[in-house]
Amino acid sequence: MMKFAEATSKTGWRDLIYIVEDDQDLSQLIGHNLNAAGYDVSKFLSGANVIQSAEMNPPSLFLLDIMMPGINGFDLCRQIRQHDRLLVTPIIFLSTRTDENDRLQAFDAGADAYMTKPFSPRELIARIRNIIRIQKLVPGKDILRVADIEMNLASMTLRVGGTTIPTTVREFRLLEYMVRNRGHVFTRDQLLDAVWKDGCFVTPRSIDVFVRRLREKIESDPRHPYYLKTHRGIGYRFEATN
Repeated sequence: MMKFAEATSKTGWRDLIYIVEDDQDLSQLIGHNLNAAGYDVSKFLSGANVIQSAEMNPPSLFLLDIMMPGINGFDLCRQIRQHDRLLVTPIIFLSTRTDENDRLQAFDAGADAYMTKPFSPRELIARIRNIIRIQKLVPGKDILRVADIEMNLASMTLRVGGTTIPTTVREFRLLEYMVRNRGHVFTRDQLLDAVWKDGCFVTPRSIDVFVRRLREKIESDPRHPYYLKTHRGIGYRFEATN
């Protein structure tokens, strides 16, 4: 049996993972490996009661299949992102679908990572651990401000013009990186290396999806962005004056 480091905080609290997977054998296997790694798990064969359960007992991370009875994984992901208590909770998709458009659709729905089946349990554990670690990072400087954008790095909350804007972990980290390095033009590959250090399979086209979603959240006119500029044939730059 594989041995994993315990996913337990200094207070003894164990991270809770929600497994939403209609294949009972696979769900049991994932749950067994997560338990062995020190995580608590709740398993669901469909998305029917996931949000209701999460509102009462919020998980540290969701694992979602795409094809399930009733609501599919994409729609469930969108519903999760509409809830205040869950909007920053990391979401990983686990699917047999390998087409890039499925990955892009998952990220567009609000996912943080996408893994294809079959996968190594050890790789899954490493991915989960890293994403949760990233979410819990508390930088030395808690507040990052530029123009009418305010980012609280400790609580991972974004405010634009005084209004709180929901973001996923990856969206927040991507925006934070570009704000910290405003004025610098980054290629898509450079942004992948900076924000997706856990080796999560994300293509350069996925960066376009994340940038589009950020523009919809921070720009008054996403079609004519003030902050997130496109440099054709190169990549993106965050531009603003304090």
